[in-house]
Amino acid sequence: MRFTSALRGSIVGWRERFDSSGWDVARWFPGHMAKGMWGGAEGYEEPPACRGLLAGGARCSHILLGMCIEHIHIPLSGRTPLLQETLGIRPHLLVLNKMDLADLRHKSRILERLEQQGLRHVLFADCLKDENIKKIVPLVTELIGNSGRYHRAEVSCVFTRRQASSIPSVLLQNLETCLMVIGVPNVGKSSIINSMRRLHLRKGKASRVGGAPGITRAVLTKIQVCEQPLMFLLDTPGVLSPRIESVETGLKLALCGAIRDHLVGEETIADYLLYILNHQQQFSYVERYGLASPCDNVETVLKSIALHLGKTQRVKVLTGTGNVTVTAPNYNAAACEFIYSFRKGLLGKVMLDEVQS
Repeated sequence: MRFTSALRGSIVGWRERFDSSGWDVARWFPGHMAKGMWGGAEGYEEPPACRGLLAGGARCSHILLGMCIEHIHIPLSGRTPLLQETLGIRPHLLVLNKMDLADLRHKSRILERLEQQGLRHVLFADCLKDENIKKIVPLVTELIGNSGRYHRAEVSCVFTRRQASSIPSVLLQNLETCLMVIGVPNVGKSSIINSMRRLHLRKGKASRVGGAPGITRAVLTKIQVCEQPLMFLLDTPGVLSPRIESVETGLKLALCGAIRDHLVGEETIADYLLYILNHQQQFSYVERYGLASPCDNVETVLKSIALHLGKTQRVKVLTGTGNVTVTAPNYNAAACEFIYSFRKGLLGKVMLDEVQS
């Protein structure tokens, strides 16, 4: 339901900004995140899959690239600077996942903003529908082909530098490729790995997936995703910065499921979601939850959701004549439903980052 003149009277006095003054930024950086972050850094032993460029003298090398997965709702703010440091100077591909959930009318502007940040290799994808997933292998192959520095470094382990310069490119394409898949929690890293296996190998799941952050808690051994060319991926835990730069960035991450809901508060996340929907004139929640009109008060909206869906609870109330048990709306359950519906794309296509400015 888009904004119409009939709804114009409802927005008088609505919030022009989300007030988060006095709040502390949510932090969520458990041990498995640190392991995933520093797994490729100095002083930390890499998994056997990526240790060294040659194994047993075989004429095959592991070319380690980075594939960064981000949530399409937050293409600009959903990347922690620490991930960029982890990638270092390795070539990498940025995949904006869950493209079916966001408003992509400004796709060209998103690409322009990302290019300004030095990100030229960007792919929009939807792993649930396998949309654009088939493009990953050709893009990675092309990226390797254009990265002569990596060919020289790794082929020289077997041949002299002069010999390596004369090797046909078709032989270089047969090198075993290993990609490290990184990103903040709950952006679909494991789902993309499973999707690639399904498309290229006709195989089932190799990585656990779930709707909550933290499903992948250890750096796994390499997972094959393609036969020709031979390609392996390393699934890593989702990683957040130990300190998120702003409260609003933290709320965006929480709304996308990158931070566990209870750390920020379900009703707080629901309030921010309501602000975003109203700000972008996405009023489908009105009809979905049986409201008379759009509303800027989260308590009113959550009460309506609870009553509309029967999410109530029995509570005891102490009165002057004794305890009385009454039925009350379950605001927390209503908030969880509201957030879940947004994450499933049931409340409209929304972009949380401002990309037009």
